[in-house]
Amino acid sequence: MTSLYDRHKAVIPDWVALYYKQPIEITHGEGRHVWDAEGNRYLDFFGGILTTMTAHALPEVTKAVSEQAGRIIHSSTLYLNRPMVELAERIATLSGIPDARVFFTTSGTEATDTALLLATGHRRSNQILAMRNSYHGRSFSAVSITGNRSWSPTSLSPVQTLYVHGGVRTRGPYAQLSDAQFIEACVADLEDILGQTRGGVAALIAEPIQGVGGFTSPPDGLYAAFREVLDRQGILWISDEVQTGWGRTGEHFWGWQAHAENGPPDILTFAKGIGNGMSIGGVVATAEIMNSLDANSISTFGGSPVTMAAGVANLSYLLEHDLQGNARRVGGLLIERLRAIGAGVPAVREVRGRGLMIAIELVKPGTDEANPEAASAVLEAAREGGLLLGKGGGHNTSTLRIAPPLSLTVAEAEEGAVILEQALHSV
Repeated sequence: MTSLYDRHKAVIPDWVALYYKQPIEITHGEGRHVWDAEGNRYLDFFGGILTTMTAHALPEVTKAVSEQAGRIIHSSTLYLNRPMVELAERIATLSGIPDARVFFTTSGTEATDTALLLATGHRRSNQILAMRNSYHGRSFSAVSITGNRSWSPTSLSPVQTLYVHGGVRTRGPYAQLSDAQFIEACVADLEDILGQTRGGVAALIAEPIQGVGGFTSPPDGLYAAFREVLDRQGILWISDEVQTGWGRTGEHFWGWQAHAENGPPDILTFAKGIGNGMSIGGVVATAEIMNSLDANSISTFGGSPVTMAAGVANLSYLLEHDLQGNARRVGGLLIERLRAIGAGVPAVREVRGRGLMIAIELVKPGTDEANPEAASAVLEAAREGGLLLGKGGGHNTSTLRIAPPLSLTVAEAEEGAVILEQALHSV
């Protein structure tokens, strides 16, 4: 009998990566746990790439999906759609963007495409500023602004991209500076780049905390300082909140709020957690920018009644149960626990993060050299111990990513820390 893995390899592209030497098939989940086809139970510290935001099989979301599917599954944006309007109203209010408009897509990648379309159309420029070590999706336009060669399979591009320093605090030419000096140096770099461009740059796109890049981030206030420079030239700020949104960082509902001194972004992209596994992405922008497109546009699947019903139920649960506060409390305990563990492991260079968005960067002991082999080995050892993790960290992929559902309990955080400690010491 042919295994599912063999069948996968026979029909799925080689570049669709699978975790683990012996890939697992996840068949069902509940709360913060999932089970594979062999009946093994795992504590999920990655949530389907930061997507299962509240809990697996959350009854409120399951009920909303089932009830809506029993009424109508699809109609498109050509008709009025009550769940879409309800979710858009709530997101517009939560976004912090004045006079906001919301456009729904099916993924974060498509949200990036939409944001680029809005910015370049509004500014009549195809020049985009992006951050080094960034990731914004897998489409042709998204990979063209991705500052990470492992996730950018072509050098061809529909836009002209200029890369700015600042997304990585503890590596690179400014790593040894104080936070204030770091911001000053990055602002000088931005001004230098703008001094070399001809015509108006459309926008800066940035993840407040870089996801695929290994949960790296600048000091608070960097993007506020950038905003002062951008505003002088009318350049838009796009905040990619696909991974940082919905309270995952604990301290803030959106990642941009750590850089809020000069106001909210002009455009905000979101996806992942809002659907709790359903395919929802989207863009929030001021009415002036969102309505500036001068051609017709629709979305066949963006704003689907079923996914929107899931989003409304999921967001309601998140807010009513203060999962942002839980991320702050439980995440704070977990990161301190992991830092204590890392202090005793020579391969651990840094434990960083906020809320329930935590990373452990691994190096070859006694050096500052990335160690992707160790990251893979720890990933395997953790799985054997009953814990699912993620990986990331620039082109070296030497960082373990921890991003469980935001309802994680203190006991589950400790359970995961014990397994992770054993996995790190085994390697």
